[in-house]
Amino acid sequence: MKKICCLTAVSMAVVVMALSAAPTVTFRSDAPTIEGQYIETRSCDVFTAACFANSEVGLLGEEAIMAWSVTRGSFNGVELKGLKVVAIVKASATLGDTEADPLPAKSVLLVDKHANATQRDALIAFAKEMGGDLLADVVKVESETINMHICACSGDGECGSLTAGDQVAIKARCLHGADNTCGNDGYYYGPLTPTVSAMPHFTAHDKFTGSGLGVTWDDGGRRGTFLGSFAR
Repeated sequence: MKKICCLTAVSMAVVVMALSAAPTVTFRSDAPTIEGQYIETRSCDVFTAACFANSEVGLLGEEAIMAWSVTRGSFNGVELKGLKVVAIVKASATLGDTEADPLPAKSVLLVDKHANATQRDALIAFAKEMGGDLLADVVKVESETINMHICACSGDGECGSLTAGDQVAIKARCLHGADNTCGNDGYYYGPLTPTVSAMPHFTAHDKFTGSGLGVTWDDGGRRGTFLGSFAR
């Protein structure tokens, strides 16, 4: 089965759309102080076309999960290698819609339970900086066991996953030709935070069952996940 998007095989058309739609990232002239893997899910399709996106805008896409797994480095002078942090967001409008304001937004942060008190504070500060205005109003912070994995796409197998206790679960696979619903689908929405690389994938499962946002979900079956990396 033909793959139209994965971490190792990407069509030129998708790359062009990704570069035009993704947020502008200013690269540092010196080496990054922190880097790692990134997962994001949205409650609408991010790889789609106007015919499909127009049917969702204003109705879906107000929710998102963003997760960072630090593979190297520190933030505010605090070593964070091997630690993770997850942000769950409920916005006021479809995230990425240029005709509507997603603010105010509420968020919940889940911090790696293996972090000490200093690292916990640094992870919170890091997530808030990366998430910007979407994480300005954090209504709750909890510690959780967080597991996150990203690998190269292979066949129909899972190429990205995230769990945070019993509150969050994500499973993603590579996009296939059959996922090209409109026939001219592409990178319609970009990631919500600066990334070095982040490509759209198919959301097989997306769950948030925690409290604090006035909404929970447990679904999937959309082209709504980004898998990639970050460096700051």
